Amino acid sequence: MSDRRSTSSDEIATDEPGFGSATQPDSETATDLSQLGVMGKAFTILEIIASARQPMPISEIVRVTGLTKPTAHRITSILSEMGFIERDAGKRGYIEGPRLVELSLNTLSSAAPRNLRHAILRSVSEMTRETCNFGILSGSEVIYLDRVEATWPLGLRFEAGSRVPAHCTALGKLLLAQLPPRERRDAIKTMPLTRYTSRTITDRSALSDAIDAIREADVGIDDGEFIDGVICISVPVRTPKGRVIGGIAVMAPQARVDLERAKSFEPDMRDAADRLGATFAKAT
Repeated sequence: MSDRRSTSSDEIATDEPGFGSATQPDSETATDLSQLGVMGKAFTILEIIASARQPMPISEIVRVTGLTKPTAHRITSILSEMGFIERDAGKRGYIEGPRLVELSLNTLSSAAPRNLRHAILRSVSEMTRETCNFGILSGSEVIYLDRVEATWPLGLRFEAGSRVPAHCTALGKLLLAQLPPRERRDAIKTMPLTRYTSRTITDRSALSDAIDAIREADVGIDDGEFIDGVICISVPVRTPKGRVIGGIAVMAPQARVDLERAKSFEPDMRDAADRLGATFAKAT
């Protein structure tokens, strides 16, 4: 991909008012929805929340679906209790929950053999001799989907499914940088900026500036911001259609690899990211 920062159609409409692709259904759709049982209505709500580009308040769910407010409240409560949806960190509305994320990941995994993607990560780990992760952004956190440990383990256990904060990790800041402008501003404004080390950025203006720089460079950096003495570098994974679906990160102890040395891994990481992205050929 020659233009790694090409603007996708998802980004073009970012500063338009509204809630992403969630729109008011036509009368026929609303009629069909009214005839569905609880399961059908629940799937409709899941689809709306999953496709929206920002948290969906209950009032917007009611508007889009045409459901009554009590019905929408009842179904969202059930979905929340089951872990399919959850309140975002800023309490502005509902976002995908861990069970919905897991379901979507399992679905994506069927598009290409899991062992193929794992082999790509392993090739990066073998090349760098460090730990390699593949993760996605979920609200104010990064979820690790896969991981290959270095020959000499860090002693840090982040298994597939583990969550880490976005504001102080290389993958998190990189994926925040890929968000549409309005969504990126909202995320920075509302996410908790917990301090983990003396290097953690906890000022929202400074974090915004750091993420802008990452967007320009198209590479994420964590210089001991999440774990003292551990550095990390990340690059985005894009589908053949240009959609960012996650990122690859290499992490290492500073005692073994300094940040400048880690930056030399970037070309091989980008090649691996291209190959990983190609396995999601069916994704939009």
